Amino acid sequence: MKRNKIVLAALVALSMPVMAEQMPTDYINPIITAMPSLTIAPDAHAAGMGDIGAATTPDMNSQHWNAAKYAFIEDKGGISASYTPWLRKLVGDIDLAYLTGFYRFDEMQAVSASFTYFSMGKVQLMAANNTFLQEAHPNEWALDVAYSRKLHEYVSMAATLRFLYSDLNNGVNSSVSTGIEMYPAWTMAADISLYYRQPIELPMGTSHFALGFNLSNLGGKMSYDRGNHSNFIPANMRIGASYELAFDNYNRLMASVECNRFLVPGQKSKFAEDQTSYRWNSTSEQEFSNISSPNGWWQSFTDAPYGAREEFDETLWGIGLEYSYNRQFFGRLGYSHEAKYKGNRRYVTVGAGFKLSIVRLDVSYCIATASTNPLDQTMRFTLGFDLAGIKDLVNNRK
Repeated sequence: MKRNKIVLAALVALSMPVMAEQMPTDYINPIITAMPSLTIAPDAHAAGMGDIGAATTPDMNSQHWNAAKYAFIEDKGGISASYTPWLRKLVGDIDLAYLTGFYRFDEMQAVSASFTYFSMGKVQLMAANNTFLQEAHPNEWALDVAYSRKLHEYVSMAATLRFLYSDLNNGVNSSVSTGIEMYPAWTMAADISLYYRQPIELPMGTSHFALGFNLSNLGGKMSYDRGNHSNFIPANMRIGASYELAFDNYNRLMASVECNRFLVPGQKSKFAEDQTSYRWNSTSEQEFSNISSPNGWWQSFTDAPYGAREEFDETLWGIGLEYSYNRQFFGRLGYSHEAKYKGNRRYVTVGAGFKLSIVRLDVSYCIATASTNPLDQTMRFTLGFDLAGIKDLVNNRK
């Protein structure tokens, strides 16, 4: 009994810094990064399930979510194109395009690649006296390649190398209009991912249990003023689990859950210049810029001004369901949740798809559950082609 009291007292003492100060109702502390387009779900399959994909069934678009899944994919090779008209409730000329492909050498290994292009529409550059200078077309893009391999009958691993490029003013030095030097920025990053998938034999058929883990965008920072200030890219940790239940030879239901969080410190941080007061101050712009990428990854777990509660709220949660008939027709439902003061991205997603021997088509639709959410009514479209099926079709016509 005495030991239990000591443990309880220790837990209360540790929790006091978190409980001592209530979070203000108007508190806002989102994670700000360069190239936020890297966090957008690029394909309709995952988007229809609440923007999750770390542990779901391997498909052509696994590159963004967990490249290690390619080692378990059944197809020999494939290519897929996705298109998302972005933030259509606000503007009409922002788009995300995503192209990905893979080739499986044998039962053990595969290579894959993807290209992401995010167009921010048209922007008019103005001088200090409010006169028009010229029209710019800011954009961001990323190119990556990955290698995945089975380490065990049920386990695979993948490594991804990525090149990132962000041009916010169409290559034009904007110092004339803003007084601030601004140039295109670029950096390199890498992903490390793991995937576990085990078949479970049931009287109704073979079911599958899967776990997925992905550390993505681990790389250098980006600078738009040639080194004076630097910005974190959206390094991310994603963990997911799924279970696919076979009812019979035709009907299947997969349930998935996933959490992910940025490995990026917040600008309102307890690692500020002035730590004399209990209410931690915002980190200065220069101090924040001087934090290295590795230090930022570690600090992201412990820097929240309101302690463990805020750290927990920096995790974005998603759940998804997928029903498939004969692995040809699919219906999907999902939900994604983010804390109000971290971005307030809360929405339900629905999706559908069909797959033939050669082609696969998926579509998804977003329904916001938070008021004034610009993601409401966002649609995504994905069209994929099975290279082996195309090859067989060509050979049969000869």
